[in-house]
Formats: sequence, structure tokens, C-alpha cells
Amino acid sequence: MTSLSRFVRLYAFAVLVLIQSLAYAAPGAATPAVTPSTAPQPAAGTTATPRPPRVGMVTMQPGQEFWSRFGHDALVVLDQDSGAAISYNFGFFDPTEPDFVQRFIDNNMRYRLVALPFDQDMAQYGYEGRGVSIQWLNLSPAQARQIAEALRVNALPENAFYRYQYFDDNCATRVRDAIDTVLGGALRRQIEGRSHGNTLRSEALRLSKPDLWMWATLDILMGPDTDKPVPVWAESYVPARLADALREAKNDQGQPLVQAERELLPHRIAPAPEAMPLPWWPWALVGLVFGVALAWIGDRSPRVLAFAALPLWGLLGLIGAILIYGWFGTGHNYLWGNRNLLLFNPLCLLLWFGGWRALRGRETGPVFVWLTALAALSAVAALFLYWLPLYPQRNAHWIALWLPIHLGLWFGFRKAAKLRLA
Repeated sequence: MTSLSRFVRLYAFAVLVLIQSLAYAAPGAATPAVTPSTAPQPAAGTTATPRPPRVGMVTMQPGQEFWSRFGHDALVVLDQDSGAAISYNFGFFDPTEPDFVQRFIDNNMRYRLVALPFDQDMAQYGYEGRGVSIQWLNLSPAQARQIAEALRVNALPENAFYRYQYFDDNCATRVRDAIDTVLGGALRRQIEGRSHGNTLRSEALRLSKPDLWMWATLDILMGPDTDKPVPVWAESYVPARLADALREAKNDQGQPLVQAERELLPHRIAPAPEAMPLPWWPWALVGLVFGVALAWIGDRSPRVLAFAALPLWGLLGLIGAILIYGWFGTGHNYLWGNRNLLLFNPLCLLLWFGGWRALRGRETGPVFVWLTALAALSAVAALFLYWLPLYPQRNAHWIALWLPIHLGLWFGFRKAAKLRLA
């Protein structure tokens, strides 16, 4: 493997870490226990009939660290006779696995279900100031026993592992699917046909907005498959959205699925952001300013223009290489077909060599100018594809920023070449 290939793979690992958000339980401050309702004691000499367990979904609010921005959830099974509460948490993985890095890059992560005492699972959230609430589910005794047994079996070492898929098979969707299974598919039938107009991208960007670097990285990496409006069923990959869906759902008897809901821990940090439209015109204004400035510099000092262009081309080309690797070299299917490749263009890596010659005051040649024109035409193609009504990618802001910059660089080096010829 070449040094460049190793560098690209390591860099891909660093940026694709954002694609796997995880609320990983750890020891911390104590939290209130889930207590059973008071039950009458059996008379002396009689045998008590075990009561069915009580099953609830616990939702943890987003935290301040990037890996906790999306929140988390788990299922809790309460033994109403003993008062023991077990948390079934689908969000554990082992970073010490020998092939962990390769699995992470390839989108073949092994997560697992872990059963542990509820208080122990919730401890870290109280320490971090993250709110925790529980929704007790309105299930029949047979259904409560069925889901409790299914979770117990699922948590056995030979059954606990699953292939983590960020949008399609994560800690929230596993909880959703467990509830849907015990309801005989009733939950999916109720929420599959409804939509709030949200997309996978809009939810990911909304929740990552407090960290600008995380927001920008996710927005650049995600392809057009994340821009299709999704039903509430798919939207529930976000734990809070799943909690909202359960509040509106019915059980198989036509009764509210959520029997009771209460707050276990208050949320003491900033709440999750609300969705806000992203205007493209400020990005266009910045792009026009830089594009005009680059064209103006090229009419006066090719070396200064090269000094400005080299870091831009290095950044754009490197990101473009990551996008290509994510598309063709990994299983991250939501990175495929990314139109941002026309803006963050790997072609810019070739332009770097001509730019280096210009910086040293040497002749770049006509091929270099044609390559800058090709980079600019690629950005124009991104605008054309954006306006196609069939299959758009919501990247108007990136087009508005980089299209005038690419045009400015082409015009600037074209003027610089004419100055040398004169």
C-alpha cells in the first residue's frame, strides 16, 4: 500500500467517525431507580402468580459531545414482583477488536445488545446533565412477557451482535423494531404512511448544528439518498423522533400505546436545536467576494494568485479524494452518488502542480488553464444537476460558495497566462 493510499484511508477514518454517533454508557453519578407499583402480598401458605413485567422505552436527550448529539434510547424491563429493572441497550461496541478500524471504514461495525441494571446504564446521563424520560408501554401481559423474553435471548453472547447502520439499523431502530414485532407490525403500519417532510440529511444537520465542523463534514459527505423525504418510520432513527411517534401510536387494541410517561432526570444543558431553513444567498455573497478578488489578483500578480489558490486546491482535492473513497471503497451507501464531487473536485490535486509552478514564477502552460476551466465547468454542472427536478441533492449553499470561486480562479489564471504572453 502506498503512502498516499494509507493517508487517504486514515483521513477517511477521521472524517467518517461522524457517521457513527453513539451514546456509550459509562459509570457516573447515581440516578433515580425505576420503582414498581405497590402490589398486594400473597397470603401465608399460598403461591403467588408472577405478574407480567412492565416494559418501557427510555429516551436520553442529546449531550454536548459530538458522539452524543443525536441522543440515545433503550428498553427497560421491570420485574414488578422483585422491583429489579433491566436496561437493554443496543449501543455498545468494542474498540479493542483487532479489525475495528477496518470495520469502521468499511461500514461494517459490530454493535451489540447489552443487558445491565437500569441504574448503572443511566448513571452517565445524570453526570452529563442529559435529560432522561421513560414511556411505559400499554402491552398485554402476553406481549410484555414476549418482548422481555425476546430481549433476554437477544442479549445472549451468541445473539447480541449486529451490523450497525447509521440510518437504517442503529440503537433507536432496534428498539423500534422490537416494539413493532411484539405488536405484530402494528407500529409500522401506523407510521409508515405518515411524514413530517423531514429527510435523513435535515435531521442529521439539525442535531449536529452546535458543532460547526461536525455539521459541515456531515453535509459534505452525505449524498442525494439522504435528501428524500422519509416517513415517520424511517425518521425514527433519531431517538426523540421515535418517542414522538410512540406518543401518537395505538396498540393492537386501539388504545394509546404509551400508558404513562414521566421524567426521570431533568435536562440541564442546551436543548436540541430546531430545524431552520438554510439560505443560500450569504454563501453566494462570500463566494462572489472571493471569486472577484481572485480574478482581480490574477490580472496583477500570478504568484499571489497561486499563493491563494494552492491551499484551496489542496483542501478541495483532498475532500474530493475522500468522497471518491467513501463512494467506491466503503459500504457507506449514503455517501454514494455525491454531487459535491463536482465542487470538491479531485481534479484540484492536479492543479496543485501548476499552481506550484506559478508560485515560483514559472510558466504553467495552456493545459493548466484548461484544467482550471474544467474545474469551473464541473461546478457549473453541479448547478445544472441541482435544478433537475428528478433527483436533487440539497447542496445549493455549497454551489453558491464554490462556483464563483472556481470561476474566479479560472479567469484569474487565464488573465495571468495572457500577461505572460504579452
